[in-house]
Amino acid sequence: MAKEILQFYFTVIVFSAILVSQAWAVTDPYDVIALENLYLALNKPPQLKSWKLEGGDPCQESWTGVSCSGSSIVHLKIQGLNLSGYLGTQLHYLHNLKYLDVSSNYILGEIPYSLPPNVTNINLAFNNLSQNIPHSLSSLKVLRHLNLSHNLLSGPIGNVFTGLKNLKAMDLSYNDFSGDLPPSFGSLKNLSRLFLQNNQFTGSVIYLADLPLTDLNIQSNQFSGVIPTQFQYIPNLWIDGNKFHIGANYPPWNYPLENVTIGQNFSGPPSAESSALENYPNHKAAEHKKRRLGPGGIACVVGGTTLVVACAAIFFAVRVKQSVDFPVRNREDCSPAAYDASPQLLPVKSPPTLGLNYVPPACRTRNEKMSRRRSFAKKYKAPASAKIYTVVELQSATNSFSEKNLIGEGSLGSVYRAEFPDGQILAVRNISMVSLSFQEEEQFMDVIWTASRLRHPNIATLLGYCVEHGQHLLVYEYIKSLSLDNVLHGEGYKPLPWTVRLNIALGVARALDYLHSTFCPPIAHGNIKASNVLLDEELKPRLCDCGIAILRPLTSNSVKIKASEIAVGDTGYTAPEHGEPGTDNTKSDVYAFGVLLLELLTGRKPFDSSKSRKEQSLAKWASSRLHDNAYLAQMVDPSIKRTLTSKTISRYADIVSFCIQPEKLFRPPMSEIVESLASLLQNFTNARNGAVDGTEVDLLDRPFDRKQSCLVSSPTVSFYST
Repeated sequence: MAKEILQFYFTVIVFSAILVSQAWAVTDPYDVIALENLYLALNKPPQLKSWKLEGGDPCQESWTGVSCSGSSIVHLKIQGLNLSGYLGTQLHYLHNLKYLDVSSNYILGEIPYSLPPNVTNINLAFNNLSQNIPHSLSSLKVLRHLNLSHNLLSGPIGNVFTGLKNLKAMDLSYNDFSGDLPPSFGSLKNLSRLFLQNNQFTGSVIYLADLPLTDLNIQSNQFSGVIPTQFQYIPNLWIDGNKFHIGANYPPWNYPLENVTIGQNFSGPPSAESSALENYPNHKAAEHKKRRLGPGGIACVVGGTTLVVACAAIFFAVRVKQSVDFPVRNREDCSPAAYDASPQLLPVKSPPTLGLNYVPPACRTRNEKMSRRRSFAKKYKAPASAKIYTVVELQSATNSFSEKNLIGEGSLGSVYRAEFPDGQILAVRNISMVSLSFQEEEQFMDVIWTASRLRHPNIATLLGYCVEHGQHLLVYEYIKSLSLDNVLHGEGYKPLPWTVRLNIALGVARALDYLHSTFCPPIAHGNIKASNVLLDEELKPRLCDCGIAILRPLTSNSVKIKASEIAVGDTGYTAPEHGEPGTDNTKSDVYAFGVLLLELLTGRKPFDSSKSRKEQSLAKWASSRLHDNAYLAQMVDPSIKRTLTSKTISRYADIVSFCIQPEKLFRPPMSEIVESLASLLQNFTNARNGAVDGTEVDLLDRPFDRKQSCLVSSPTVSFYST
């Protein structure tokens, strides 16, 4: 009897301790249950540091890939960690989760029927998920971006898209979906980007005809019938490799047949601004939930769910054991061979796949498709869209690279103005290289091949190259204007209005999103700074020298010495992880872009040795002041201060704060930044036009018209400073 009493008291004490520890936990207990269930389903991987099966507090303990707002988990990003197992059955407990990214892993099984109810972004791409899309998808009313590409999903898709009125972008490419498109496709009235390529879809595409699409890729399917006339208004269209009816006078519009790809039909022009993604978490909602669920409520929740978790553990133990015999698809890394085989590297203008906040570290696809692309890519090693110039042509056009034609000096060599006999004016970069081996020459050509295919309205276009007689020359379009650095910090220019600064920031963000999201492997710029942002005559930004920063190790010693001198002045843009092995340079781009945003807001240089030690680094000085309204008001460039409200400054500061996070894992992808800036610009424009929220419309905040003599003087402009 005494033994039973002691056992009873021991049980009470242990259970009470659990309740007390949970009651004092920071994280919502429902969120904890969901992550514990997921951790078990994923076979308790060591890559998920700090994760545990019980007694954990994800927000307080900084679990890998978990971001919180108040007591709620709002971002779950565990992509590219070689995770296996399943996705569990408790994801619907993540009530405030906005962003779910488990891409580029080895996750098996079906897509869970119960998903986070308020999620806006789901990325499950590059896994081994099978079966089909669950019908519960239609319950995700606020879902905006969905990426299920590169999986083993199959079968006809049911009417799973009904009610998804907020869906803006969807990628179902590289699966085994079959059958006709369901009628619910026609209800996606806000869908702007859709990628269905490399499946087995059949039948008509009529349900897509009236959607507001800017990007549509339905290549390599079995679609048939007529091509809707509405397709002629889609800016970026790829439809070859199907069975559409083609006649002598069909399609009935003037389609650009010079861009025909290797397929049965034809394809349209590539390049587009990448779609934007979800804004940042709603802190007010999270705080409201935190207040609503007190310690007593937590204790009840934990006690009531203990049995559920125990049963789930048993269930998943069985499932995990069964997963040993599940056939796992072979994976291919983004080695140079795989890079050559990427569908974006075909010698014709190829379409992008949907970025959706995701940078694929592994370019995996089915082996038979991969081998087909390899054999095709081997035939086309020269840049397809770049013109080959001779040294004589470029010497003549630049007057033998005379000082008079020198535009600027950069970390990759000098840039010259080149005028050709037909009157065309271009810019020529002379990259002084060391003596290159055959392998290094091939590497150089691979870089040029990629850079020459970049086509975006905010990127300076590489038009040609020359590799004669040991010379390495790149030919770009000539942008007859000035750099952002000149305008912000030069003496002879009037201040840029706030709306112009926002438009510049948005243009650069779109260019980076295009680089990071469209290609596999993704392209990092590697040298984001104001002097690499050129402004055309309408003050639209053009990011220059994209994709060639990786050539720096091949340059001569004299160029490297010059580059090191330039780098001293660019210290302020350097991310904390610079120089670490295995660094994701796209995240370094995000950091540098955040510094550029600060530069636009404050008018200060990223690094200014003339200031006190604490204020020399703009990012370090500003980071602790971004959430203090009083400090923020003092930081704003005095020339634009009167045109801004505290609300606008605060929202802009939030974007900056996310970009310059010291921990790269928590920096958002550029697609999120694009949408946040676009929203901020739209709200500011509406407020200014309607004079709402007390916005002062200052005369300074008018179009920056060169005809009104905004340029007080015309100092020498230094272009192309990479």
